[in-house]
Amino acid sequence: MKLHEIDTPALIIDKSIMMSNLEKMQAYADKNGVALRPHTKTHKMPYLARLQEKLGASGIAVAKVGEAEVMATNGLKDIFIANEIVGDLKFARIIKLLKQGVRLSFGIDSLEQVNLIEKAFTNSGVKALVLIEIEVGENRSGVIEMSDFEAIINRLKTCKNIKFQGIFSHDGHSYKAANKKECERIHLAAQSRTLEFADAAKRLNLPAKVVSIGSTPSLINDFAILEGVTEIRPGTYIFMDASQAMAYGDDSMNAASVLTTVISRPTHERVITDVGAKGLTQQRRSVGFTATPGLGRIKGCDVWIDNVFDEHAIIYDKALRDSVKLGDKLEIYPNHICPVVNLYDFAFLVENGEVVEKIPILCRGKIE
Repeated sequence: MKLHEIDTPALIIDKSIMMSNLEKMQAYADKNGVALRPHTKTHKMPYLARLQEKLGASGIAVAKVGEAEVMATNGLKDIFIANEIVGDLKFARIIKLLKQGVRLSFGIDSLEQVNLIEKAFTNSGVKALVLIEIEVGENRSGVIEMSDFEAIINRLKTCKNIKFQGIFSHDGHSYKAANKKECERIHLAAQSRTLEFADAAKRLNLPAKVVSIGSTPSLINDFAILEGVTEIRPGTYIFMDASQAMAYGDDSMNAASVLTTVISRPTHERVITDVGAKGLTQQRRSVGFTATPGLGRIKGCDVWIDNVFDEHAIIYDKALRDSVKLGDKLEIYPNHICPVVNLYDFAFLVENGEVVEKIPILCRGKIE
């Protein structure tokens, strides 16, 4: 099948660009002597997770237990859920995976959570493998105060059903950096703070085997990785998107796009295509060097989606309107590729204008 023969809307992956992205990040990890554990919440495809491991990744990260279950069923056996997990139902599912031989770890950030885990894993026959999340500036989850971290470490030392693996952080505020220089500052500051907690764990005689960091903006520009960090967890790097291209400086790494058909030209400057919020999302990037002027950019020109309805993309550009006719197909680089992937059942892997693989997005909707 040719690219232009695919029905729309459709998720397209340029194979050669994707492979270049994968090889570049693996080379960066290797050069810095750290493990690469790609966050697969971006692509949600076991097919691509296995490829990442084949190229050298030490394992994978996921966001939810449901994703871990799908990945494990499809042959991935070293999985980190980079999220706090709470609830007996989820603990039971993790216990089941551990008993199946999956090396599955997950995040914690409070004494309360530790106590829940210790109770849930009692008499399970397996131990929970946990990493403590450190808040480094994103203002999301993670331990903030050193005293709280020390209390968690001291409690873990008494637990019979939990095994401490290490610590992790996510400098997601790097997306809001004003420029690459500020992004580098955030990247280095986040590492320094993470390593302070690693030093504290060592001082308390429960050393962290794993010190895991990262977000894609911090890891695609060859910034330094500080001594003591053992692992990086980028996700978006495999595909990139319109906002990442704004930060990176060009779209040479943009591997994913949404193929869409022109269905209306109702005015002299307006173009309507057949993908809307249900295929692009309504997510905007409005702050920092990832900010975009619209809801996605048309591949090959500096034209942006002005608005979306459920099933319609609205573009105002006279030159584009004059250059297309009904039935023509356009490719759109979404603002944020991660939630976009979750909207599709399949992705079409394309090389030189030919479809070479139709890949099922098996973790789609696995948000529990």
